[in-house]
Amino acid sequence: MPQTLGRTRWVIAEGFIPNAGRGPSPQMESHETMCVLNAGTADAHLKITIFFTDRDPDGPFELTVPARRTRHFRFNDLPIPRDTDYSSLIESDRPVVVQHTRLDSRLADLALLSTVAFPAD
Repeated sequence: MPQTLGRTRWVIAEGFIPNAGRGPSPQMESHETMCVLNAGTADAHLKITIFFTDRDPDGPFELTVPARRTRHFRFNDLPIPRDTDYSSLIESDRPVVVQHTRLDSRLADLALLSTVAFPAD
């Protein structure tokens, strides 16, 4: 198994958590998620900084992904106002892989998007 899979800095330039949603919470609540894979042999300690269009950045918020594990983190659990554009910078002390997913459940026809974040190093 590769020990250095991933990068230490990632950027998700597009972020938006809708205020409304349909369906049971928390599963079908509109949300933004960051999935982090740590394929290495040591725990990865992450710092997430959130950037906004009209105010100073917030954070860093600290998260840990155990060695040889994956974790999903909802941006909804951070103090990000709903219906607000934001971007995020993810910095890790170990190489990781970051994927971004959004579920928009405001309409009866759900919208789901997912993409690998931009590796910034």
